[in-house]
Amino acid sequence: MSKRIETFLSYVVIMLGALLASFSVVCILIPNDAIDYGTAGIAILISKLNGWNLSACVAAVFAPFLILGFIILGKGFGLRAIWGSLVYTAGISVFERVPFELNTEHFLAVVFGGAILGAGLSLILKSGGCIDGSEIFANIVVSKISGKTGKSFSMTYLLIGFNACVYAAVFLLLNRNAALMSLLVYVVASSIINHFTDRYEAIKQVTIITKEENANALAAAIKEEMNKTCTTMDSFGMISGRNKMLICYVNYFELPKIKELIGKSGGAFTTISTVDEIVK
Repeated sequence: MSKRIETFLSYVVIMLGALLASFSVVCILIPNDAIDYGTAGIAILISKLNGWNLSACVAAVFAPFLILGFIILGKGFGLRAIWGSLVYTAGISVFERVPFELNTEHFLAVVFGGAILGAGLSLILKSGGCIDGSEIFANIVVSKISGKTGKSFSMTYLLIGFNACVYAAVFLLLNRNAALMSLLVYVVASSIINHFTDRYEAIKQVTIITKEENANALAAAIKEEMNKTCTTMDSFGMISGRNKMLICYVNYFELPKIKELIGKSGGAFTTISTVDEIVK
């Protein structure tokens, strides 16, 4: 029952985050000559250039990434991503009909809107969800590369490159002010997200201390279900006695899955930390 309540609450938080994000985009950013980043930015750009319905553009751009995320990254992540994207798209459709005007300078409005956007996206990411296709794309690419090479890679450079292409398109197809304002949105929103999620795009080190009889089964489950390897070491606790320590490297979107596997394995003490760089 507690697991069901936890899952239900995560969907509620994702809904709140998606509504915050859609409110920021429609009511603050777009009226002040700025757009969202990632695939949402692509959808807004298409809508502006062609005069098409914004929510329809968002749904059309998000759909391929959501399908890929559901198939490749798993049902749990996929369902949360789809839920967040549906609420985000519905929020855009609703807020387009809400008369709202922020009477202040463009710069202040964009900073304020970027902060609200970052807060909404932080809620979504903290709850194991995602509404931006660029993050799903980067996650899939990193997972595939890691699976083939056996090395862990950060999503940072992929996300920066993806968004650089989006802003270059805004600069060339819209105008310079829109590109600069949108870049400011990215900086503010990313700062808020990194503060609350501890740099979600970076590699995460998961250290698991568990009983010897559980260690091999847990390492095998991580290998089979996540295609990740673990470093195993002997450890000793003053109270628990002889244990095994497992160290595994994953990305932010793989954390819910490894937590699920740890929970099924029995009693374990786990820490998660952010890794700046892995040198081999």
